[in-house]
Amino acid sequence: MASAVARLIALTDEAVHALGGIPEVPIGAFPIRVGRERRSAEPGAPVAQDLRGGNAVPLNDLFLSELPDSGSHHISTGHFEILHADGRFFLVDRGSSCGTIVAGTRIGGHRAGGTAELHDGDQIVVGTPRSRYVFRFAVDASDQG
Repeated sequence: MASAVARLIALTDEAVHALGGIPEVPIGAFPIRVGRERRSAEPGAPVAQDLRGGNAVPLNDLFLSELPDSGSHHISTGHFEILHADGRFFLVDRGSSCGTIVAGTRIGGHRAGGTAELHDGDQIVVGTPRSRYVFRFAVDASDQG
């Protein structure tokens, strides 16, 4: 079976900023773990190298940068991951503080975690309903179940 290919597409200026100034990120390997950037990073490089060194397991595969003047954090350090299994995609909230909204349904928040099936075109809001970190999940036609 061919590997799945999907994209995380920024729908707001804040989401573009979170991706390091680029409008979308291809996802070619699953699972992909997504969380807040807590280190100084190279501008325009959303898929950052974990700089903790040694034998530390990386926290994320994709780092989102939150605007410094946003007033509150919507993106947790380890926010969510996207899985691909049996031709289906799932978003798993990794116990984030604010939760994740998938296609209008809130999952997680208050460190509870949760899972939702993802479909092509689903909107993902990282954080509370007030969050401006809004993305669309897109799947290549050849990889839809």
